[in-house]
Amino acid sequence: MLRTALRTLLAHKSRLAMTVLAVGLGVAFVSGTLVFADSTAAAHRAAASKNFAGIAVTVTATSPPPGAPAEPQADVLDDALVRTLAAVPGVATVRPSVDGSAVLNAADGTPLRAGRAWAHPAAAYVPGPDGKDGRFPLVEGRAPAGDGEIAVDRGTADAGRLRLGDTVTLATDGPVMTARLVGVVTTDDTRVTAGGTLTLFDRATAQRLFATPGHYTGLDLTAVPGTAPADLARRVTGLLPAGRAEATTGTALAAGQAVLVDTLTRGYEKVPMVFAGVSLFIGSFLVVNTFTMLVARRTREIALLRAIGASRRQVSRSVLLEATLVGVIASAAGFLVGLGIAEVLPALLGTDGSTLPRGPLVVGPRSVAAALAVGVGVTVLAAWLPARRAAKVAPVEAMRTGGRPPAAGRSRIRGLAGLTLLVAGAGLLIPLTGAEDASEANLRNAMAGCALLVAALIVLAPLLAVPVIRLTGRLTGRLGITGRLARENALRDPRRTAATAATLLVTTALVAGLAVIGHSTGQALDRRAAAGLGADYVIGTRSTTTGIDPAAARRVADTPGVRTASPVADATLFTGGGVRTISGVDPATVDAVMKLRFVSGSAKELGPGRIAVSGTVARETGVTTGGLLDARMGRGGQFTRYTVVGVYQDNPVAHDVLGARAEVAEHGFLPGSVQRVLVRTDGGTVSKSVEDRLRAAVGNNPLLDVRDRAQIVREAAGTVGDLLDVMYGMLAIGVVIGALGIANTLAVSVAERTREIGALRALGMDRTGIRRMIRLEAVTVAAFGTLLGLAGGVFGAWAVGSLANGAIEQYSLVLPWGTLLLVCLLSLATGALAAAVPARRAAALGPLEAVARA
Repeated sequence: MLRTALRTLLAHKSRLAMTVLAVGLGVAFVSGTLVFADSTAAAHRAAASKNFAGIAVTVTATSPPPGAPAEPQADVLDDALVRTLAAVPGVATVRPSVDGSAVLNAADGTPLRAGRAWAHPAAAYVPGPDGKDGRFPLVEGRAPAGDGEIAVDRGTADAGRLRLGDTVTLATDGPVMTARLVGVVTTDDTRVTAGGTLTLFDRATAQRLFATPGHYTGLDLTAVPGTAPADLARRVTGLLPAGRAEATTGTALAAGQAVLVDTLTRGYEKVPMVFAGVSLFIGSFLVVNTFTMLVARRTREIALLRAIGASRRQVSRSVLLEATLVGVIASAAGFLVGLGIAEVLPALLGTDGSTLPRGPLVVGPRSVAAALAVGVGVTVLAAWLPARRAAKVAPVEAMRTGGRPPAAGRSRIRGLAGLTLLVAGAGLLIPLTGAEDASEANLRNAMAGCALLVAALIVLAPLLAVPVIRLTGRLTGRLGITGRLARENALRDPRRTAATAATLLVTTALVAGLAVIGHSTGQALDRRAAAGLGADYVIGTRSTTTGIDPAAARRVADTPGVRTASPVADATLFTGGGVRTISGVDPATVDAVMKLRFVSGSAKELGPGRIAVSGTVARETGVTTGGLLDARMGRGGQFTRYTVVGVYQDNPVAHDVLGARAEVAEHGFLPGSVQRVLVRTDGGTVSKSVEDRLRAAVGNNPLLDVRDRAQIVREAAGTVGDLLDVMYGMLAIGVVIGALGIANTLAVSVAERTREIGALRALGMDRTGIRRMIRLEAVTVAAFGTLLGLAGGVFGAWAVGSLANGAIEQYSLVLPWGTLLLVCLLSLATGALAAAVPARRAAALGPLEAVARA
């Protein structure tokens, strides 16, 4: 049976090659992603270890326990402690460090790599006896030597187009400042190599910015050869102020930083894994179809094997052995392609400004085992049903000249099973149409319902093929005899047609569902981002530790082209039953920059002790206009009884509660400052020149954002863009595998219909007619799978859309007609292109040659 399996494999190698391609594509994504993950993790560890090379122990200040009085960190690590630690046996050197964070502007005035709080380390350049800081080797210029000078890393200089001598605008936690770029360095800090920036100051400037004069944020100790870091850490710990400083080995720090950056960049593995899952799932249908057709073609051969003594188990094992060999070949080919994917993934995933650490590819046993398990496992599991069918072939089949028609009982069983799945899926999805709670249970029901719906369509596809293809076949029938023959050929074996269309069915259902949800969500986010905002620009901070100075807000108001500038102070409001956000506004200007719709009362009544609440807060607390609400503003205040002067419809710009700006600013995230400035321009003008003037008014502070309404909408829909990228990736994978499946089926169909094709040629049909007939048959099959997929995808998106409505009030179902039309055209084009080779082969047959081959 082994030799039989090998001979069969070689006899049908062209058709099995398509199966290898489909399975290998999924294996490539799996193995490539795992190799990429292992290689990236190893590169992170290597970079972190290199960054902390030579450091035996690091001493840092500790945060006081909760409830204890806060003591300044700068009082802990000073020059006296440096001298004390330098005298500890086993300590070779003590190198003070002063670390913080700083955000820089690029040469064009825009913030460099903003949005990553962890990615803007700043430090003091601390030269050793040789006048150099080994952590930051200089490659250009010199080290910063005084106030007003900085050095940056090479990546930051290139990204910001900064050159030596340039005046750079930057900010730490305080006001904006400028400095002259005097040096460029390199670094192995994984926070920087993963896409961050590095800013270096001289020691005195760094102490002033991040500590206090004469004090440090850390002390790095190197050890005398032969001294274990753990032993040195214990000796140092005994000399540190109890509870105020701690000693950590350099190895532990390197491991911690590698884990941190690896965790922050781990999401890069998810998208390739999604593609892997989709390609394997869709590819499994191609495997099932291929082996089903091979078993059907070899019915007489299998019957002869049974007649000469082969048992059912041997026949089944022979088919599974063929599948195993195909799986092994697919695993090997996919693994090799996966190595190429792992090599290019860092460049593809770093297009957003991040730079993943590069290093040699790490091919571990996990990647190899996964490739083999996935390739062989998927192929063997998919071939299990065809193997069972092969085992049921009786020896008497060797005497039949034609195939057996499918049993009526089997069709009834299929119909009953499909209807059961359809009812179960609809039973889970339809109740969700009235649910607005995106709870974990509802999400699980939505996923299960969609899976059952797709399974039902696959099971019912052979039964739906006849009515659907007869309906769509009216179009092809108008193209003459070739169109009618194409329709009848597609109906000749509904099971084969359905199996061939399954790949496009699943792909179209997934893509259509995601497209509808993504488009509807994007439209809702657009409406939500713009709802309630009457301003043309919003100037805001990137963190709660940064505020906008009131003087800067006044400069914004005096900027040419600005009609109204309304500062907003944000704070936390504790109402006893929950935590809210209160926005402090100016009652005189708030109506010009916010679209407030009051149910009762008005913003004109806001003042000390008087607030307005959103509709949600009013419902949850039971207050109405004129009522009283006990609340505490800020973390250090006391509960106060506030008078409610109005109730407004929920507004994302106004947040939960509105109050008077002066009162809210006293208890805000940064007392005395504001967090936002809403700007209304003359005539609603939005332009680059207006944006530049607004940036200049706030000192070009890189810690502040200046965004117009369109930018706010784009940022709100950022995750939807990621969803659409995944959708188009899945469509590409489905199209490739669908094309392979259609080509495979048509190749078998042409081989089976050789005599028929010869008869058509003998009756006068020319080669062009044969080619057109085969192409129309492929398009008919593709149209069938596409229609079922579109119906299932749109229905699933409609059913689960209410869950999004619970999270986004403005959500409503909006069909992306352009995207759905594109999906249809791509599917039909896939069918036509997949038929190119089979159609050419069929047309190449002459009448006598076809009869001779039959």
